Amino acid sequence: MTSPHGSLALGIGFGAAAGAAWGLVFLAPELARDFSPLQLSAARYLAYGLVALALIAPRWRALTARLGRAEWLALLRLSLMGNIVYYVLLASAVQLGGVAMTSLVIGFLPVAVTLIGSRRHGAVALRRLLPTLLLGTAGIACVAWQALGMPSSASTATRLTGFLCAVGALIAWTAYAVINTRWLERLDHVSSHDWSLLTGLVTGGLALLLAVPAFVGRSVGEHTSAQWWGFIGVAASMAVVASVLGNAFWNRACRLLPLTMVGQMILFETLFALLYGFLWESRWPTVLEAVAMVLVSTSVLAGISAHQPRQPVPEHGN
Repeated sequence: MTSPHGSLALGIGFGAAAGAAWGLVFLAPELARDFSPLQLSAARYLAYGLVALALIAPRWRALTARLGRAEWLALLRLSLMGNIVYYVLLASAVQLGGVAMTSLVIGFLPVAVTLIGSRRHGAVALRRLLPTLLLGTAGIACVAWQALGMPSSASTATRLTGFLCAVGALIAWTAYAVINTRWLERLDHVSSHDWSLLTGLVTGGLALLLAVPAFVGRSVGEHTSAQWWGFIGVAASMAVVASVLGNAFWNRACRLLPLTMVGQMILFETLFALLYGFLWESRWPTVLEAVAMVLVSTSVLAGISAHQPRQPVPEHGN
């Protein structure tokens, strides 16, 4: 059996891996800027559904025999919230307001999840989580100062719309993170990997419906063949790396970590999104961005420390 300390370290590793995979989705709308967020989301999740179907097909009967109506309805809600709605809003926010602004808004997600998780029975007291919450908020504030203070050619209305899309994505992902973790806690008869694949399968079905308004009636000639191949490559990469691998890593982390700590792991997504953005723009982070990354990293370490069991203080005799 894995020790509590070993489970914690393993959970953190899976959380970081999920963040590295998910950070790529912030860059994808820039890579496929010639296509709408609706088209990007539909293509990504159609590919995700096909990959999930191929992986789950050999065990289909045995796996679905363990699922009831409640599980299928949960998968439908989670797929809609955590995938379709979330990514349409996120892609819109990136194209309207930029990677930095979107990642900073989504960066508030750990604070939201941690606050919700702190209300559960047996959770770490909120006062012990205060340092990590303050550090995380300070880091995000630095990114906000940098992103919102920079001159932009976009109109105020465009930037405001992008901001509201990012807030909507934050709400959708917060709901997904909390509800998904609670389902994983009660599903001892379904592995986290299989749950991720089932989510992908249901999401693929929803993406078929999304593809109708996204592609029907659009002229293929609107884009060059090179643009289409690039779009297909971006969508397929997101399906495999972000959806299949990222979700599998995340579900493993959810089973190894308490909900309050799961919230802290989402900070890795913000860090990797910023890193990929810097690489794409071929620049080093500014002073504020560098300070923000240090603060966010320290926030994660403070969260880990808050979840370590306290050693009893030895009594001193005279």
